[in-house]
Amino acid sequence: MNRKVAIITGASSGIGKALAFELTRKNFNVVLAARNVNKLNQIQDEINNNHIERALSVQTDITRENECKKLIEKTIEKFGRIDILINNAGVSMRGLFEYTDVIVLKKLMDVNFWGTVYTTKYALPYLLKTKGSVVGISSIAGFQGLPGRTGYSASKFAMHGFLETLRAENLHTGLHVMVAAPGFTATNVRKSALGPNGNPQGESPREEGKMMTPKKVANIIIHGIKRKRRTIVMTNQGKLTVILKKIAPNILDKLTYRILAKEPDSPFK
Repeated sequence: MNRKVAIITGASSGIGKALAFELTRKNFNVVLAARNVNKLNQIQDEINNNHIERALSVQTDITRENECKKLIEKTIEKFGRIDILINNAGVSMRGLFEYTDVIVLKKLMDVNFWGTVYTTKYALPYLLKTKGSVVGISSIAGFQGLPGRTGYSASKFAMHGFLETLRAENLHTGLHVMVAAPGFTATNVRKSALGPNGNPQGESPREEGKMMTPKKVANIIIHGIKRKRRTIVMTNQGKLTVILKKIAPNILDKLTYRILAKEPDSPFK
């Protein structure tokens, strides 16, 4: 019961799954949240086979406020505390706004923004008691609007605004708030990205071999929490984007357009 407790949304695969294993290795208890309960239970069993009762899986649709509330309640019932909340669950999109159904943008806001709001709202009283950490797994799309990803950038900008305000409100409470922006990562998020009509786009146009691994991303995030960082941008390309956004936004717009227009099956062609 003295172990610290971390809740991870989107824990059934990718970065969330990697975070679960890495935090367990660092002596945390972990609560795994996602819609796919079968995958969650597999991860829970794998962790608990090596460490008795170190993981709890809770089937959660983070777009539903009541399910996020139950996630927090079950965490407290099982472990009695919350030290870290990692808002990792997310969905992406690809398509020109002109041809994209508005429902696609609504879905991205429900998952990426409102999911973060719901879980943070109900976890906050417990995080304040432990002077814990709230983490939002974002993207460079939260710093610069990316052509062909209107809904994704909008939802990540919204997440940033929410978390930055939460940080400002809690300057004197001890709450740590961090935004983490990985580079392109070899995860299912890319394959489940929505097209203009709301259907998953399928295989990503990018090569996985050139991407970050979920384990590497997870370790950077955990190190950032330990150091109580405000923001982590994990690639040189991302860091350059943040700098250009401040000093040469017009040039950055042209660069992002050129880069994304070169993708296979780019919507700009």
